[in-house]
Amino acid sequence: MGKEFQTIKYEEYSGVATITLNRPSAYNAFTEGMNYEVTRALKQATKNDDVRCIVFTGEGKAFCAGQDLQGVDENTNHATFLRKRYHPMLKAIKETPKPVVAAVNGTAAGAGMSLALACDFRLVQPQAKFVSAFINIGLIPDSGFIYNLPRIVGYAKAMEISVLGKPITGEEAYGLGLATEVVPQDEWDKQVEAFTQKLASMPTKAVALVKRYMMDGMHSDYQDVLESEAQAQRIAGLSNDHQEGIQAFKEKREPNFIGK
Repeated sequence: MGKEFQTIKYEEYSGVATITLNRPSAYNAFTEGMNYEVTRALKQATKNDDVRCIVFTGEGKAFCAGQDLQGVDENTNHATFLRKRYHPMLKAIKETPKPVVAAVNGTAAGAGMSLALACDFRLVQPQAKFVSAFINIGLIPDSGFIYNLPRIVGYAKAMEISVLGKPITGEEAYGLGLATEVVPQDEWDKQVEAFTQKLASMPTKAVALVKRYMMDGMHSDYQDVLESEAQAQRIAGLSNDHQEGIQAFKEKREPNFIGK
């Protein structure tokens, strides 16, 4: 399945789709081809009902070093650049109903940090670093960075990270609520698999509804959120997984959710 991609690796296994950024010699920096391939892989995973969780990671020592600056010069129209290449990729992450995990195995800088921020969960290795590198080349953080970061860590800390550009270690990221878990390197593969398998075994429809309405709720007033909540609960209540959860509770056993 991965042969159809040139700059990423794509694998589906046991309900989890793994998208590995695969330019290790360039620390997995984004090229135009990689942007398009990531978007295509996300759409492929979203369409497959057997996929119930999506995970991003990087090949080699880095997660993603951001945009490959070899593809940027004085003639670059940055607005068109973002709209054409990055916005479709970010939209695909936000719009997929499936939980998306960033398995941050090394440095996530610039647009690489933006990618991690766009995901629903972030697992990080202790030595991994988040770096807002934009200001160092006279640009503002982009690719959803300005939207996502203050919603995760708050305005004051987001300004500090964005403007001062100090690298954030895995442990510091966990303390800020930026990382879901810090995973030792020698346990990395095992724990990432356990975490993503857990997500893939959960009631998929309910997880999708949480993601959708929690995101919408950040822009809505309280009464609208309550109404959306009621509508979403009705949908969840009609699912097979809800019936299984109720039955398992009554029978005092672990539920077997099938994602429907």
